[in-house]
Amino acid sequence: MTKAVIAIVGRPNVGKSSLFNALAGERISIVHDSPGVTRDRITTEAEWFGRSFTLIDTGGLEVRSSDPLLRQMERQVKFAVESADLILFLCDAVDGLTAQDREIADLLRRSGRPVVLAVNKCDNPSREAHTWEFFELGLGQPYGIAAIHRLGLGELVSALLELLPEESESAAEEERIRVAIIGKPNVGKSSLINRLLNKERSIVSDIAGTTRDALDVNLDNEWGLYCFIDTAGLRKRARVEGSVEKYSIIRTEEAIERSDVCLILLDAEAGITEQDTKVAGRAHEAGKASIFVLNKWDLVDKTTDSFSKKEKEIQERFAFMRYAPVISISALSGQRVPALFELINRVYAAGHKRLSTGVVNEVLAESLALHRPPSDKGRALKIFYVTQVSAAPPTLVFFINDKDLLHFSYERYLENRFREAFGFEGNPLRMIWRPRTASDYIRVGEKEE
Repeated sequence: MTKAVIAIVGRPNVGKSSLFNALAGERISIVHDSPGVTRDRITTEAEWFGRSFTLIDTGGLEVRSSDPLLRQMERQVKFAVESADLILFLCDAVDGLTAQDREIADLLRRSGRPVVLAVNKCDNPSREAHTWEFFELGLGQPYGIAAIHRLGLGELVSALLELLPEESESAAEEERIRVAIIGKPNVGKSSLINRLLNKERSIVSDIAGTTRDALDVNLDNEWGLYCFIDTAGLRKRARVEGSVEKYSIIRTEEAIERSDVCLILLDAEAGITEQDTKVAGRAHEAGKASIFVLNKWDLVDKTTDSFSKKEKEIQERFAFMRYAPVISISALSGQRVPALFELINRVYAAGHKRLSTGVVNEVLAESLALHRPPSDKGRALKIFYVTQVSAAPPTLVFFINDKDLLHFSYERYLENRFREAFGFEGNPLRMIWRPRTASDYIRVGEKEE
């Protein structure tokens, strides 16, 4: 089904994110009593009364503001309005009807989209009485609600569903590759999203920390179907100021968890920092396919071997992620950005590779013949067989006689052998060592020595 889209629009601090979370049934947007916390468009799927729809939360709209960031936020809201089937215009019973509300109402009328008007913070009869003044906007009946307490939502949703277009049948959508764009603040994550989409989808600013929520955006092109997740920059925890930034870190970590591939953005001009290694470490620990993306490559003074030197430096600084490929790009100019799609497809496919037990045991047998397992005090490590138990990340379980006989260097040797045989480009390889039980060796048909 093609889902209808509802965009929540209104002045700053009227409770749009609280309403968004209440309608979605979970805490997705950051809710804070500071105006302007939501800056970009946040989307989620919601379902009420058996009908599902896409919900968009937007930043607070301040019409005709001279502030550059607020002007960008205004453009984002207009993009949301253009992409929506229905507008949910939210006002505030405490503030009453304001001049900004009137200007927003004019903007929404010009959009040609149907509008449902809601007045938030009606958590007592005196405030609910203020809803009648909003008839003056000429947008029909105002629905009094209290989003934070979930009061009046049933009647509001019923009004929304009456105006939604009918669901249309569409071909079953193939699974999208979910790609999280991660990195420390101000390395160009939002610029890359905008370049990938060829339009201004995320707010771009040279002020570190402009993006605070994780944003999902679908992209279909000749390389495939993708869902890109733009995330807030991950700072050192000691430098995280205030609860809003703490929420942003949590959202970024959640974005990594639900991604298939992580693009780890590095600033090619500024060089690699300790914070970069911590960001990459989170993707590695989560078992995600990863690609190192050297952004701002157009600003680097280059020689014939500039890239190979930088690639070697990355392999040394990120020794725990030597499996991750490196690519240099410029999000600003678009240099080599299209090559990202082929690389994303490659590491995604490598991580989802499934190998038969027979094939992996052939590689194991060859490896054991080339380099015998270590021994200790006359006892040798025995590896009876190996099997792949899961993908994404590829996970192999080795059945052995004694874990105490396993040496780190031999584990690394086997990892290199399996990578040579099967690739697993861009993916961590999980290797689990399990002492064999009686039932295991009965199945293999051997006797324990």
